[in-house]
Amino acid sequence: MSQTTTVPEWRVNLADNTIDDDEIQAVSDVLRSGWLSPGPQTRAFESEFADALGCPAAVAVSSGTAALHLAVLALGIGPGDEVIVPSLSFVASAAMVALQGGTPVFADIRSETDPTIDPADVRSLITERTKAIVAMHYGGYPADLAALAALADEYGIALIEDAAHAPVVRAAGAVLGTVGDLGCFSFFATKNLTTGEGGMVVARDPALLDRIRSARSHCLSSSTWDRLRSGDADYDVSDIGLNYRPTEIASAIGRVQLGKLARDRERRGALTAAYRERLAAVPGVVAPFAHYEGDSARHLMAVLVPDGVDRTDVRSELRERGIQTSVHYRPTHHFTFYRERFGPGRHLLPVTEAVAPRLLSLPLHALMTDDDVALVVDGLSESISRSSERSPS
Repeated sequence: MSQTTTVPEWRVNLADNTIDDDEIQAVSDVLRSGWLSPGPQTRAFESEFADALGCPAAVAVSSGTAALHLAVLALGIGPGDEVIVPSLSFVASAAMVALQGGTPVFADIRSETDPTIDPADVRSLITERTKAIVAMHYGGYPADLAALAALADEYGIALIEDAAHAPVVRAAGAVLGTVGDLGCFSFFATKNLTTGEGGMVVARDPALLDRIRSARSHCLSSSTWDRLRSGDADYDVSDIGLNYRPTEIASAIGRVQLGKLARDRERRGALTAAYRERLAAVPGVVAPFAHYEGDSARHLMAVLVPDGVDRTDVRSELRERGIQTSVHYRPTHHFTFYRERFGPGRHLLPVTEAVAPRLLSLPLHALMTDDDVALVVDGLSESISRSSERSPS
């Protein structure tokens, strides 16, 4: 007998997307075209995304993880090499370094109000084996790129921007993803710009981007689309590569989503402002980036519950109220593989250790209403009060 999985009915979803009839039509057009692997839609999406960032070119890939892997691969990182990564991030950046035989070295974050990688801590971790720094723009807010780029230049190492949360964000005098040597984007289902699964890579050095473009498709000398158009079935393989190609379906969705991004961003900004105003009245809750006024993707609405409050209790009570939450993130160095293989790194991460147990991601997406925000914050306030009452004094 087949087993079905029941998805909870949430009053307020953690995340949602703006997919509608426009994306459905774009997918239908691709299906009717009879061509599903990378072709004209993918090339158009790459061109339009690059234009939006203000850079010459971009390479579409199958996921944000694929983007990070190709970046590490293109830089030639391997055994004996170290890459400094934030522990408070999704596991993919550390995983791609380890997959290539390198060593992820975990860096601390700046503070509870700015959970991006700390340039001062990065400096303390640089050795002769360091080949790159990964800067993740947490929640769509910029890491300190000026300080990190200066460090990279000073020591002659690469800077990879993990811009998975920050598509087309102009902040700190630049477009996120275009400051470092490489910029990696994700179009996962929960992202501001989604294709279900997908990603994009940009690079300052055209030769580096050419290497990535080749490696995403087995280092073949010509694509299937090109061979079909030319009538020449012959090709060569110049190196070991991978299959990290996107589909035409994903690219068609991405093109429509890119056109909706500004409207989505505006709504997220209004919701974030409403959250901040209401959260200011909840004792003990800290909202990272609460005083940040620059451009941001507003991808996450992360808060820190008060010290001494059981986050699990709070999440359970919010779930009972139909409010979906998550945690971004459990530190990577806590996971079994990384703990046993790499330990905590060469030093402890005191700010990460203090902040991570208190982090809670509240619902945030462009389809939410102001009433949803009120419902979430009221529920959070009441659940914190109850958890505080149950906690030993």
